[in-house]
Amino acid sequence: MQQREIHHEEQIEEKLDLRTDDRTVRFAALSLIAVADLGPLEAEWRRLENLTKNSLHQGFDWCLAWAQAHRNELAIVQGFVGDRVLFILPLEIVPERGVRIARLLGDRFNNINTGLFDADLAAPDAEELQNFAYGLRLALSDKADLVVLDNIPLVWRGMRHPLAGLATIENQNHSFQLPLFPNFEATLAQLNAKSRRKKFRSQSRKIEAIGGYDHIAPTDPTEKHALLDTFFRQKSERLRLFGLPDVFHAAGIHDFFHRLMDIPAEGTDTPLTLHAIRLRGEHDGHIAAVAGLSRKGDHVICQFSSIDETICPEASPGELLFWLMIELSCREGATVFDFGVGDQPYKRNWCTRETVQHDILLPLTWKGSLMRPLLIGVTKTKAAIKRNPHLYAMAQRWRSRQCPKVPEAPASDAE
Repeated sequence: MQQREIHHEEQIEEKLDLRTDDRTVRFAALSLIAVADLGPLEAEWRRLENLTKNSLHQGFDWCLAWAQAHRNELAIVQGFVGDRVLFILPLEIVPERGVRIARLLGDRFNNINTGLFDADLAAPDAEELQNFAYGLRLALSDKADLVVLDNIPLVWRGMRHPLAGLATIENQNHSFQLPLFPNFEATLAQLNAKSRRKKFRSQSRKIEAIGGYDHIAPTDPTEKHALLDTFFRQKSERLRLFGLPDVFHAAGIHDFFHRLMDIPAEGTDTPLTLHAIRLRGEHDGHIAAVAGLSRKGDHVICQFSSIDETICPEASPGELLFWLMIELSCREGATVFDFGVGDQPYKRNWCTRETVQHDILLPLTWKGSLMRPLLIGVTKTKAAIKRNPHLYAMAQRWRSRQCPKVPEAPASDAE
């Protein structure tokens, strides 16, 4: 029976390496400022993003693509000593209900957020965290009313987050990971390997019966962008079928992902690579499934996926694509395949690790102080609904009323 390792900070804090040496810098020594331009920080930014503990979603290319696609007011908070930048929080100012909220660039399309923190920063104590919050208020008070840092794991890859002591509330969504080994068979051994191999053979036979398939990951720019547009169409149609909103249709989202596609890979590292199942034979060229992967170091994240079940749905092309991508990631030396946020059955079937994430809400003005409990209440309500199968089914039925003749959306499409 598959076991699940849930990452709670209190469970593994004793395992963390919290040693310090003569290089460490205390939070109290930092000066905080906010700037509206990424460009001048690029060199220090790229130095920090190379650290394993810092999320690829706070990488320079990811944030630049988002900023160029959305053109919101930026507030890039940096903590520095002398000329050296020791942390960066890449924020944008987004109005909501008359309140200016400072959020991390990428918003809901980020699967894990850490900010960018130097390895030489010592873990702050309670007083230093309060001083940090005060410094943030001074740096942003004329720009924002509330700072929202969401989807932050308090412990990630064996290290406690520097701002863990400021955590406000557990995020309604957890994220799910599968540890990888160079030997794909060893990776499968964590799961029900016999059942998975049997299912893979069955899926392959069903598609071979109609002509076969290719697992593609195009590198030609024209093909890459065309495949991304195919994903957008597939996802939109799938969500429309179930009467659900298309989150990818929001302003700037298509532009953002197309910009990521234009950023060249550095070895195996890439902001976005598309993979797909393309049919051969009678249905030659038909795209049955698409997924977008990002990679930084040994960490692979699935950013999105879609399926087209008009041809051979019994072959489960989406599941087949995940098998192929995970197998490839093992061969290419990755050690973590991250399915991202959202509790969905196919993620639980693949993953042995579940990571709890938290949100940090810091009010800067009286407007922010009024907005904070409202957002906390929304998060608690969403969490209660998602943890209760009966309430979640009711919510799904309510969201699908505009399309009552189709079946209820499965969890994999309803997130």
